[in-house]
Amino acid sequence: MLLYALTVAWSAFLLFEVQPIIAKMILPWFGGSSAVWSTCMLFFQMALLLGYLYAHWLHEKLRGRLQAIVHIGALAVSCALLPILPNPSWKTAGGAPSLRILALLAATVGLPYFLLASTSPLLQAWYARTHKSGLPYRLFALSNFASMLALIGYPLLVEPNLPTRMQAYGWSGGYICFAVLCAITAWRACNHPAAALRTLEDAALSPPGEAAADGNSAAASGPWNRLLWFGLSASASVLLLAVTNHLTQDIAAIPFLWIAPLSAYLLSFILCFEAPRIYHRAVFLPSTAAALGFMTYQMWPEHRIMEMRHAIELLVVSLFVCCMACHGELARLKPPVRGLTGFYVVVSLGGAMGGLFVGLAAPNLFRAYYEFPLGLGIAAAVLTAVNARELWRWLSRLSSCLSSRLSWPLSSRFPAPRRYSRYAAAALMAAMLGGYGWCLFHIMRSMAAGYHLVTRNFYGQLRVFDTGDPKVEDGAARALVHGTVDHGEQFLRDKYRRRPVTYFCPESGIGRGMGALRGSGRSLGVIGLGCGTLAAYGKPGDTLRIYEINPLVLDIARTEFTYLRDTAAKVEVAMGDARLTLEAEPSRQFDILAVDAFSSDAVPVHLLTLEAFRVYFRHLKPDGILAVNITNHYLDLKPVMERAASAFGKVALYYDYEPDPNDAFCFACDWMLIMSPGALAVHAELKHGGRIMQPQPAFRAWTDDFSNLYSILR
Repeated sequence: MLLYALTVAWSAFLLFEVQPIIAKMILPWFGGSSAVWSTCMLFFQMALLLGYLYAHWLHEKLRGRLQAIVHIGALAVSCALLPILPNPSWKTAGGAPSLRILALLAATVGLPYFLLASTSPLLQAWYARTHKSGLPYRLFALSNFASMLALIGYPLLVEPNLPTRMQAYGWSGGYICFAVLCAITAWRACNHPAAALRTLEDAALSPPGEAAADGNSAAASGPWNRLLWFGLSASASVLLLAVTNHLTQDIAAIPFLWIAPLSAYLLSFILCFEAPRIYHRAVFLPSTAAALGFMTYQMWPEHRIMEMRHAIELLVVSLFVCCMACHGELARLKPPVRGLTGFYVVVSLGGAMGGLFVGLAAPNLFRAYYEFPLGLGIAAAVLTAVNARELWRWLSRLSSCLSSRLSWPLSSRFPAPRRYSRYAAAALMAAMLGGYGWCLFHIMRSMAAGYHLVTRNFYGQLRVFDTGDPKVEDGAARALVHGTVDHGEQFLRDKYRRRPVTYFCPESGIGRGMGALRGSGRSLGVIGLGCGTLAAYGKPGDTLRIYEINPLVLDIARTEFTYLRDTAAKVEVAMGDARLTLEAEPSRQFDILAVDAFSSDAVPVHLLTLEAFRVYFRHLKPDGILAVNITNHYLDLKPVMERAASAFGKVALYYDYEPDPNDAFCFACDWMLIMSPGALAVHAELKHGGRIMQPQPAFRAWTDDFSNLYSILR
């Protein structure tokens, strides 16, 4: 048992450790968008499905030593593909971002991940064949526990201490150790005396303790049960990804908030398959109804907004309760050992389809985050179907109890009210599901109601809305919102329409930098278009070159706002990732380069590394100014800026602007202006209102190979 447990645990640890490693490595190549992680999750779920299919095929079609030979050969081939370092040519490859990411991952980690994914079901099946009295499903719980350790350990131990290149080499070395361990296990299992006499099909029925608590495992592999396996797994997968999207887009745009929901998802797997007695329907079914109700309330358009920390905690707890219900029912419906690999294939298929729906279909089919209410509806319907008899029995008892205790005026006509309790229970169940469905439909309808425009693509959801009446109100404005973050506004009355506002008003850091550049014929660079507010600083003879990755943002800035049309400067727009575009261009000799690129409120880390600053300074004049918007509720970017400035012998001035509470034009914002000491002497007025950052040698500078978001949490 020890050899099997060690191999399964190590494979699961590597399986989840590679996910943040490879996602972090390729994140800069696709604009730093949080959608990169969603697409990676889709790939990992699809690879998991293929791994389970391979394990099922190997056991169903091959016998004895041939299984070991094939598997050991595949392990040897996968080792030859190491290390897991993505080819830089993927940076500039054409095509849709989602498809490029999937192809990149397949080429870089496809075969190793595929074999790691096959390990748990394969070794459980081998163990069941060679240990008649064993409990192979406990290995599944062990694999999930190791996965959660890897998930939690990465941001706490690995990321703060190792550069990404060393992470990739370290993981590759760990994979070689796994391949050797797995090869030994495969050879011993397939040459075990019991394995020569027994195949998976003629293995004994469930070992002691494996029978489902409700006694339904005799028919556990029937078509109806397979459909339930699929539905339960898909429901949990959809809720996991939908809650993650909701947390990072509508609650708090913290780039690593995906850890909490994924940990809750894995913990439910561990508890349900390692200690199935923890799952009691009488406890978790009412709790699941309450959890679904809370998540519905959280999306309700008129709900009372609670404190962010409490909202996050309750959403994660609600997800955990729902996953416990889904995975608890999966554990109850699991088949005897002889159906083990088929069970895992169906479960992984459900997970993959859930990931495909949220990660690939939803961004291309929906204009809002409809997958969350749809996921809640699917989960409610599947859990109702699984527990229909139990719920019907509870409701029948309740109806019967109420009928016998209440005195009805027409009781003489209905002398036996208990007779109708069954019909009342069925009607009540249908009414409850119908009412819940109506609530979810109302939420979906409200997601786009009241907005001037709602649209969505790979880079997230964008919404445009108006406030006030421009005919009578000076404060009437139009805003562009990405997630929960305002990405620019424009006042609609003619006298204010050309005025730079929000984070870009003249009193802000970028406003002071623009004001310091006198004369005409200036060369202005902007990374991140937003609604185009910075174009308001353009003068006749100026050239304004804007770098924007999201084509929807450009369409909205041109059609819903007028900054680009109103500016006196010549406007050039370069589409694509700003850093990659700047790396490929000759020096633009900007007088000022403003970096205002955000994915919701998350920081595109690849735009803040020493390598990125080297590119910026190559495009600036010797006395040019680099302006970086570091406004952020959750991250303190000042030490990152100071270390980058010091590395190139520059001076960093920090501007913390707090507008007057009655000022409707300006937002509180933080900007950093970085320039040479000589440029600061030329623009001495910039010292007023700014604070020169002092050296912070204890803080490690960020590079393409190293960054640590946890070190700058507020």
